Amino acid sequence: MKDRKAPRSPLSVSLLALFASSGTLICCALPITLVTLGMGATVASLTSAFPLLITLSEHKAWVFAVSALFLVLGGVALYRPGRACPADPALAAACERSQRWGRRIWWLSVALFAIGFFAAFLALPLRLWLGF
Repeated sequence: MKDRKAPRSPLSVSLLALFASSGTLICCALPITLVTLGMGATVASLTSAFPLLITLSEHKAWVFAVSALFLVLGGVALYRPGRACPADPALAAACERSQRWGRRIWWLSVALFAIGFFAAFLALPLRLWLGF
């Protein structure tokens, strides 16, 4: 009989989604927010210290697409039907705790993604439309 791989825990999938969605904040939302607050020199020093920020900003559509993919995969892993915890009380408690933390981290990731998406794609057009 073949050994089957154990499914990934919801916590690890959620942490991957959190990592990906925080990348959207670093590439796009943080620089835009700093410039809006009048801290352009801070953004200039950040980009000179971390030149990867410029590359991430140039390819922000890919950054957001990969992050959205991880969020969708994490959501499917967390909320798929038929998920069950073991019958053993100790394992069931650990399973429930892992699922609870996984859902919290996933929703935090969704919120970070939404903030980054707003800052990267909607803030400037909205500002121009409102005439600020």
